[in-house]
Amino acid sequence: MTDATAPSSRAASALRRVPLSLVIVVSLLALLIATGAVLSDRFATLSNFLNVFQQAAGLGFASLGQTLVILTGGIDLSVGAMISLTSNLTSGWIDGNPGRVIPVVLAVIALGGAIGSINGMLSYYLRIHPLIVTLGMAAVLQGTTLLYSLAPAGSVPVEFEVFAYGRIFGLSVAGLVMVGLFVVVGVFLHRTRTGSAIYAVGGDPHAAHLLGISVPRVMMLVYGLSGAFAAFTGIYFVSRMGSGDPWRGEGFELASITPVVVGGTVLTGGKGGVLGTLLGVYLISLLNNLLNFLDISTFYQWIIQGLIIITAVAMHVERSKDS
Repeated sequence: MTDATAPSSRAASALRRVPLSLVIVVSLLALLIATGAVLSDRFATLSNFLNVFQQAAGLGFASLGQTLVILTGGIDLSVGAMISLTSNLTSGWIDGNPGRVIPVVLAVIALGGAIGSINGMLSYYLRIHPLIVTLGMAAVLQGTTLLYSLAPAGSVPVEFEVFAYGRIFGLSVAGLVMVGLFVVVGVFLHRTRTGSAIYAVGGDPHAAHLLGISVPRVMMLVYGLSGAFAAFTGIYFVSRMGSGDPWRGEGFELASITPVVVGGTVLTGGKGGVLGTLLGVYLISLLNNLLNFLDISTFYQWIIQGLIIITAVAMHVERSKDS
């Protein structure tokens, strides 16, 4: 091989190692942007992309936690109710007092993590499928939210809104925090033993146990992180709306799963990662943004998300049969 052909050969080899799911989601992003530019003159503009970068943060936080759970072969259907509960508790407990902001935010994130860990513990020790456990927990959390308040509770200082609306060099603070968290979790998954253990549990829990991996600890960790990220989502929405909402998380069970599946993380666990989820978050956010520009009902957006999940899962199943 000559020196001239060596770099191109290495580049081709690197491209072959890129997962097909990432190639697909990047292609879909490019197609969506091109289509949107034709359908709406407001879509493919820098100001709109910056707005989407900001608005995608809520979906991103929730989907990041969901990714960790799905990597173990589980699912967290309590995400939406957790967002509703933590949203209302955050504004209710702060109640306009600036001195309460930091302790309440930390307490709410800790509460979300603790409840999430309980999901993982119940699923493992009671041998109940996570779908059932988290669905039951969702009912408990939503009921608790409505017992606390049937309407938006409390308020937050205006400075608290900097998290949702503040910008650094033109980029959203919340969007930057979201990307930063994706980077941290990505490094955690691929550069630590615990991250490898998460993939191992998703691939085969029994084999992971034989390798000395504590499966219950991994389960409690990923569900705890999912709960914490859902709580963080609730906090973000309080910053964005100025108060909590007892129904703020409605529909996020489906919404948080969609970018994960679209990004290539398989529902059976053990394959995928946060980069695909991040791209999936922007794909779904841009799609919803375009549909809003086209004045298409939110109900149709739910239908489209459902169809996207079915299509993505069907594609993964078909690919696994061929491999």
